[in-house]
Amino acid sequence: MTERYVILDRDGTINVDSDAFIKSPEEWLPLAGSLEAIALLNRHDYKVVVISNQSGVARGLFDLAALEAIHAKMHELVDLAGGSIEAIYFCPHGPNDSCDCRKPKDGLFRRFAGATNADLSRTYAIGDSLRDIQAAESAGAKPILVRTGKGEKTAIGNPQLNVPIFDNLYDAATHIVSTS
Repeated sequence: MTERYVILDRDGTINVDSDAFIKSPEEWLPLAGSLEAIALLNRHDYKVVVISNQSGVARGLFDLAALEAIHAKMHELVDLAGGSIEAIYFCPHGPNDSCDCRKPKDGLFRRFAGATNADLSRTYAIGDSLRDIQAAESAGAKPILVRTGKGEKTAIGNPQLNVPIFDNLYDAATHIVSTS
């Protein structure tokens, strides 16, 4: 049997987002129900991977050591909630850098699929912004929008979006496991 994956955006999907960027482990705060959502997916044999733009690195707001510490906190809290994150893929580049990994481009999705042999057409990708949806669609994954973070604004500003929309990650995860 092929492994089943769910790709999650980080800021605004798993944790509280900030226009000033999440620059330290102290600033990384999980959204209500998000850690339990990851555990729920895991219990239903979905592996969870995070794909995230982290342009704060390129902007000099934090370094890779700080990002690693933030991710260590995320792993620890997910583990305490009974869940697991298989891998984290991130783009450290700024919006004006010419990279293939910054969403809405799908380079990190392709890198993930290449490393895991994941079938992107069977992989859900959950995020709170239009670029999350665009990257998932470009990669051939199954996009889902959550209303947390920038999601409400994304839903209102893009009425043409034809993707499932849920109030939060827990509701999206409940939907995924109920359809599998």
